[in-house]
Amino acid sequence: MTASRTANYCRRVGVGVLLVVLADFLFYGQPVGITVFLFGLVLAGAIVAMHPASLSLFSRNPLGKTRRAFPGKTATRFSWNCSGRIWLRPMALFAALLPLAENVSLLSVIVALAGLALFALSLAGRLRTGIARVAGQLCLFLAVAPFQFVRDLFRWRKVSRRAGGRRFRLTVAVWLMPISLGVVFLALFNAANPVIEQWLSRINLFVLLERIDVLRLAFWLFVLAGTWPFLRPRLPRLLRRIMRATAPKAPRARPAAGATEDILFGKAAILRALLVFNGLFAVQTALDAAYLWGGLALPDGLTYAAYAHRGAYPLMVTALLAAAFVLTALRPGSETSRDPLIRRLVYLWVAQNIVLVVSSILRLDLYVGAYALTYLRVAAFIWMGLVALGLALVIVRIALEKPNAWLLSVNLLTLSATLYACCFVNFAALIANYNVDHSFEMNGPGTSLDIAYIRSLGPAGLPALDRLSQHKSEIFLSYSRDITDADVETCYRAEQKNWRRWSFRDWRLLRYLDARGPLLIPQGCQPDSSPD
Repeated sequence: MTASRTANYCRRVGVGVLLVVLADFLFYGQPVGITVFLFGLVLAGAIVAMHPASLSLFSRNPLGKTRRAFPGKTATRFSWNCSGRIWLRPMALFAALLPLAENVSLLSVIVALAGLALFALSLAGRLRTGIARVAGQLCLFLAVAPFQFVRDLFRWRKVSRRAGGRRFRLTVAVWLMPISLGVVFLALFNAANPVIEQWLSRINLFVLLERIDVLRLAFWLFVLAGTWPFLRPRLPRLLRRIMRATAPKAPRARPAAGATEDILFGKAAILRALLVFNGLFAVQTALDAAYLWGGLALPDGLTYAAYAHRGAYPLMVTALLAAAFVLTALRPGSETSRDPLIRRLVYLWVAQNIVLVVSSILRLDLYVGAYALTYLRVAAFIWMGLVALGLALVIVRIALEKPNAWLLSVNLLTLSATLYACCFVNFAALIANYNVDHSFEMNGPGTSLDIAYIRSLGPAGLPALDRLSQHKSEIFLSYSRDITDADVETCYRAEQKNWRRWSFRDWRLLRYLDARGPLLIPQGCQPDSSPD
């Protein structure tokens, strides 16, 4: 291992140790909040420090103008990077870290990790072009990131033993004499100076060992192993080797198999399949139009909620299978993709699938109206919307004759934008407000309110419960807030006194609670999960 590579390793280890110290101050034994955003900014600065040339205002440009050199000097071509592109990567990274300032959640952490990974790979010059390739690199990087530090540690030790074994022995030999004589001098000072003797007598190795916190050491190692891949971004070559090893050899001509494939998945088979599929989907579309959109009475013993619940999720699976069939049958450049009749049938079939997805959304809306809103049902709404948009993009791909890689890239962009937007949505407050506003207690179309579920959403459900209490008092119904709500608010205010717990979402909730004033609970009130 060369001296420059050894210095780079030492520099990265030093920065990693500083990040461990900062993480210990911000996170160990402390609540999480704005500190995660601050730590992400510091980690981004550490990544830039590992690759300072990538964000330099001066960049070598062999195609630029050559500056006249002084006599005896070598002319070097430099250009001033004034295009503004130098700020694109930091701005994109800041946008990825911004959800952490709004609220720390699993989704916002994933978005931040993805942004940091792409930022590190781009500065290291290892990021490919193309959204699909970038997504593959990102997944691979995050999958092997937890093991990167251990891998590099063993690799560094192996290379050091090969190239620097003699150097290590010389280093030990150089320090052997000073340490030995230092111990001798310390013993002499201990005998000659009572103050030094008193200092040394206070050192108790067993007490020091007892004070070592194993959990804290594990936390330090976890932070070092977690930040190391961003300081030294690498992608494993194992996957590339496996793909080369498992790559099929040049196929031999098999006329029988080709003939069978042409019969099963040829133009005639796909044409007949589309005719059958359109007929089946037309029946389902007609039933939805009659019962869901037209308001036709359902058969005896079947409610709209049951009809909606049974059909919402299976229809989504049907739509996904239909999209997979279309992408397989109408490959770009194939004979089927050029046939006008097949293209029209595909357009009709995909349009029916979009109608079925919209019907699934309506089914889910009816079910939510009967049984209230939950996290899973919100996720189902978002997922159905993405599927409907994906089906529309399938039609665009066929009409514009784009490759499947284009469709994959656009869907990845759509999914990324949706997840990023979800980071700024307070779903707990959204669910609580919807359930309260549409409940029977608020003269809404829904059933009785499940107050226990609202309280399980945490402090975000307090404003909705306040509206319920105010509505009850306005219509002269006896309803008193549960002492559990006061306990939740008290604990929440106590947690917010630690600056590490701060976030924009909590700041807005605290402003509401301060404006509302303290929650008054009658004496002797006991917890109750249901209203009067």
